[in-house]
Amino acid sequence: MATATLSDEEIRERIKTGKHMLFFTADWCPDCAFIKPVMPQIEAKYDQYDWITVDRDANIEIAQDMGVMGIPSFVGIEDGQEIGRYVDKFRKTQKQVEDFLDTLEK
Repeated sequence: MATATLSDEEIRERIKTGKHMLFFTADWCPDCAFIKPVMPQIEAKYDQYDWITVDRDANIEIAQDMGVMGIPSFVGIEDGQEIGRYVDKFRKTQKQVEDFLDTLEK
């Protein structure tokens, strides 16, 4: 997972090629804090993705462009095209996130 905050332009450039999973989050979000401890396990299990943490506040333009208002949320991108999303404002468990990721592999 990228630890430095990327600019909207850096994110757009990075997702043009390859397989990526955008993890939209924010420091103040309690539901994001709930899922963050298991993110390393999820990322390791689904390492076919380049995981990119997107700070919803720092990257509000890309969040708006992608229609991501609720967090935490996940958007899969392959070669610049969206392949799936798990976007809503509700808390997500590790199993729910993994179930979503499994649907993308079918």
